[in-house]
Amino acid sequence: MTINVENLNNFMIDILKELGNIGAGNAATALSNMISKKVDMSVPNVRILEFKDVAQVLGGEENLVIGIYFGLSEDVVGNIMFALDIDSAINLSNILYNRKKDNNELDEMDLSAISEVGNIIASSYANSLSSLTGLKIFISIPSMSIDMAGAILSVPAIQFGHVSDHALMIETIFEEDQNLVAGNLFFLPDLSSFDKILTALGVK
Repeated sequence: MTINVENLNNFMIDILKELGNIGAGNAATALSNMISKKVDMSVPNVRILEFKDVAQVLGGEENLVIGIYFGLSEDVVGNIMFALDIDSAINLSNILYNRKKDNNELDEMDLSAISEVGNIIASSYANSLSSLTGLKIFISIPSMSIDMAGAILSVPAIQFGHVSDHALMIETIFEEDQNLVAGNLFFLPDLSSFDKILTALGVK
């Protein structure tokens, strides 16, 4: 049987959850080093979602979100997207620039820094996956969009809708002082890549 995100069993989800935990932990450490402050992180919540339900996780199709999009190549082909709503993006920029919580705007420097954090988080997840599986995984430079959730999600939906209408979501909450950042990492490997990952992990 071909295994994809639609028919993962609980054991496989636990493995992917642990990968998300390791990747998010590495990202929290990198973020902490970046700002020279302690950053707390919740245990990631891993879920398998249909594309039609993903927008609801981000506050609804018309909710304004920031999406940072990466392509995967070599042994694993697919996409990773890190998405967060505007409030979390503002909180993240406040953490990065050590600003007061009442700041409620984002400028180009904020967006550049947020993109770099997305890069750190996506790279941490890809590196954790590569280390545990021995598979080569290259990640592209980030591409950022600020748009309604429905529009942001149309990119991976169009590109991979022909092989799967589901996505693996890793929800992670970072916290520094009073700033709370809820980020969602969407991992979308193509079907052959998913088989490679599960085979390398010994669960297939």
